[in-house]
Amino acid sequence: MTATAHETTAAPGPAPVDRPQLGLAAGLAALGGYTVYDATTLEVGFADPVGPRVFPFVVGGVLVVLAVLLVVATLRGSRPEAEDGEDIDLDTPADWVTVGKLVGVLVLTIATIDVLGWAISGALLFAGAAWALGSTTLVRDVLVGGVMSVGSWYAFYVGLGIPLSPGLLDGIL
Repeated sequence: MTATAHETTAAPGPAPVDRPQLGLAAGLAALGGYTVYDATTLEVGFADPVGPRVFPFVVGGVLVVLAVLLVVATLRGSRPEAEDGEDIDLDTPADWVTVGKLVGVLVLTIATIDVLGWAISGALLFAGAAWALGSTTLVRDVLVGGVMSVGSWYAFYVGLGIPLSPGLLDGIL
């Protein structure tokens, strides 16, 4: 046997913690905690055995349990993996330009819904979101958005009895 230097391989260190997953868990826990707290402030009638608190308690509790499970999985090194059918790279950074466009379209919708009404603002919301996501067929997007927003306006107003703002189309819709 010849004398050789001992070859040592460095043991792999712990996997880096996926901070966005922990952020999601914190958001879930905060939302669940607030939902449970808010459920405690609901007034319950004496003749209602179940009351309006049950559903918020269940939803809030499930959110908190999911947050705890996500923290445990994240700390154990679990990392989301792309499905076989997905063609995205999880290491690619977010496209903040597209996010900014979508936020701008949403803010425009919120700012104009009282004046223009849901039918027009909804059509602009659909067309603007399609544009922000890369669509180049503006006329088709506005038409599809118009059909969808007018249809949803009638579904809410006639089907559910919830009036949405008609805006400029007051008396026409």
